[in-house]
Amino acid sequence: MKKLIYTLFLCVYFLLIISCKKEAIKVDKKTFSTSNIKYAKGFDIITENGTKKLIIKAAYQNFDETFEYVIKKRNPKEKKSTNTLFTPIQKIIVTSTTHIPMVELLKEEASIIGFPHSKYVSSEKTRKLIDAGKIKEIGKENALNTEILLDLQPELVVGFSVSAADKSLTTIKKAGIDVIYNGDWLEKTPLGRAEWIKFFGVLFDKEKQADRIFKTIEADYLDAKKTALKSTKKPTILSGAIMSKDIWNLPAGKSFMAQFLKDANVSYLWKNSEGKGSLSLSFESVFEKAKNADFWISPGYFSSKEQLLQSNQIYNQFDAFKNNNIYTPSTKKGKTGGVIFYELAPTRPDLVLKDIIKITNNELLPNYKLTFFEKMK
Repeated sequence: MKKLIYTLFLCVYFLLIISCKKEAIKVDKKTFSTSNIKYAKGFDIITENGTKKLIIKAAYQNFDETFEYVIKKRNPKEKKSTNTLFTPIQKIIVTSTTHIPMVELLKEEASIIGFPHSKYVSSEKTRKLIDAGKIKEIGKENALNTEILLDLQPELVVGFSVSAADKSLTTIKKAGIDVIYNGDWLEKTPLGRAEWIKFFGVLFDKEKQADRIFKTIEADYLDAKKTALKSTKKPTILSGAIMSKDIWNLPAGKSFMAQFLKDANVSYLWKNSEGKGSLSLSFESVFEKAKNADFWISPGYFSSKEQLLQSNQIYNQFDAFKNNNIYTPSTKKGKTGGVIFYELAPTRPDLVLKDIIKITNNELLPNYKLTFFEKMK
């Protein structure tokens, strides 16, 4: 009897184990996905049950939709369906100078066939293509020439918009040309913005290359951040300038620029302020707090001390002005006048961080030469 009970117990036990194993094997395939996006919040690239998707989560300010695109390798026999992109893209139009360096790093600049207001492009590689007529002028950022654009017949337009869908891009989309908004500028961290190279990587079927490039930039950035921590001194920092009337615009405490200053291990005087954009303060309040600041970094659009004084004579009462410790990125330009910082800095935050460390703690990077900034003269 005992043997029978024991045998029955074992049978029930094994049946339970088998049942549990079967239960464990049951996986809801719809929820199984992978992603290698680490810092960026505005987009994602996922592989879901063998299907690759590009997801845009932040196209412009106050964006409350999510766009999904199925990514498939080019197949002449397969008919394209809505929200499906065949890659690699061979004819593309990009609409922001921040897109150019990422496309170039992937060695795909020859695929660009149009660009708005191309005089702002600083890169020598892409400028050669513009000068040779291989990249056509398609109007301005917020007023694209749809007639020229449609005539070019791109496979894809990578759009840019501040706060709403661009009307000209809506027209292009209705004509059957794919449009994707790129919201890299909305990222709140330097590495999050740089990670958008993976967005272009998936479009050109160069995900591995994009991943390798980003990992190199990430490692360089984190290494520079670690180097900054070696300093025992924390120089005080002022930023921005008066842009209109008596209002001084400067980075808020949780802004993109403030993050650079934090990672450079310096003391930004408004680091504890709220907000992720910019602050608008009175000249008097800024002067009171920052007149003795050690460095003044990014003084608005001003490129010389003379320009500052023409705007307001009181600027010369700041210690940073008196001690020639004002640094600006606005003096380094491409041959047609585009500021290199605005084009390249989002892709290379590691170089921006090194610039700030070099400016504020020169001894930490003795052999490094400034990439974007120059001392204001």
